[in-house]
Amino acid sequence: MLKLGVHVSIAGGIHKSIDRAFSLGCNTMQIFARNPRRFRKGFLCKEDIENFRKKVKASAIKPVVIHAPYTLNLAASKKFLHWITIKEFILDLVEADKIGAQYLVTHTGSHKGVSEDKGLKKVVKAFKKILKTTESLKTRILIENTSGTKNQLGYTFSHYRFILKELDFTPKLGVCLDTAHTWSAGYEINRKEGLDDFLKMVDKTVGIKRVKVIHLNDTREELGSGKDRHCHIGEGKIGINGFALIVNHPLLKKLPFILETPRDEKTDDLRNLAIIRRLYQDEL
Repeated sequence: MLKLGVHVSIAGGIHKSIDRAFSLGCNTMQIFARNPRRFRKGFLCKEDIENFRKKVKASAIKPVVIHAPYTLNLAASKKFLHWITIKEFILDLVEADKIGAQYLVTHTGSHKGVSEDKGLKKVVKAFKKILKTTESLKTRILIENTSGTKNQLGYTFSHYRFILKELDFTPKLGVCLDTAHTWSAGYEINRKEGLDDFLKMVDKTVGIKRVKVIHLNDTREELGSGKDRHCHIGEGKIGINGFALIVNHPLLKKLPFILETPRDEKTDDLRNLAIIRRLYQDEL
């Protein structure tokens, strides 16, 4: 069965995101649990949490994925930013667990001001503190691959291999694959051979079983451009044939797919969802 959803708004209350996802026919979804461009200013109240969990149960939407705010930088070279990132990440993970989210997706961050090696060590230091403080929680952290924008970590899976090795390959960390980021980082996933080679590399470096969520996004940027820009499914370089390969690949097709495509018109989510549903081949 196809697990397909979109990133939905929490405007008017976090529980209203369930209504929005359900109205689109989604059986999985992603949200920001708070303003993604500000540091935390408050917490979800008990009523919000109860309403959210009740609606999730009634809708059978699973998994629920939360995307970490953009303000957090696990690789931050400045002491205060690194400290507050760890503090807020822990609070975000605790809150994600309270509402019953299965995954919290995060980027590894920017190493601006230091080398990649030092940036990766900062990430490891942050995760050690986060995992130690939240070891009793059920919500799992997923690290999302990145496009290779300047100073950005996570564009190569050798970064994740280093992080996991330093953390004794903890089962608490998984991977979220973004198709647009993968393309912009230089992996030609719109061809069968390119997609197979990419997934073999993922398996060799971090283990394919760590991949838990796929972000489906097309992009008009050139292969290996390092640019993080999304576009509608089939309107970019990955193309319809590329997405047909991705959503039907035997190593991926049972995973949840979540669209992060643009919303230029009210019907854009419906249109992109319909394309993926049409491409997906149900098993007999």
